[in-house]
Amino acid sequence: FPIDITFKSTNPFGWPQIVVSVYGPDFFGNDVVRGYGAVHVPFTPGRHTRTIAMFVPESTSKLQKFTSWFTGRRPEFTDPKVVAQGEGREVTRVRSQGFVTISFNVV
Repeated sequence: FPIDITFKSTNPFGWPQIVVSVYGPDFFGNDVVRGYGAVHVPFTPGRHTRTIAMFVPESTSKLQKFTSWFTGRRPEFTDPKVVAQGEGREVTRVRSQGFVTISFNVV
């Protein structure tokens, strides 16, 4: 999807990131999260291609896994900022869930 954005900054620290949330139907037809990922936006002019490693939160116990499968409500982040920040993610259990490739045309 084309996105037209202009940024102005005196310091590139914490340069903007694109957070990707992918949803899709499960076996019962419920929309569930299929993966989260984030990538920093490049700031040099030209065409850039980035591959985003996707991950999905996982339940910690077998009872929680069964309950989430049975009810169709799987674990997901309520705030997308969690994906872009490293703070607090070391205690979150996640599973790798594939890749998304994104292309940037920076002017």
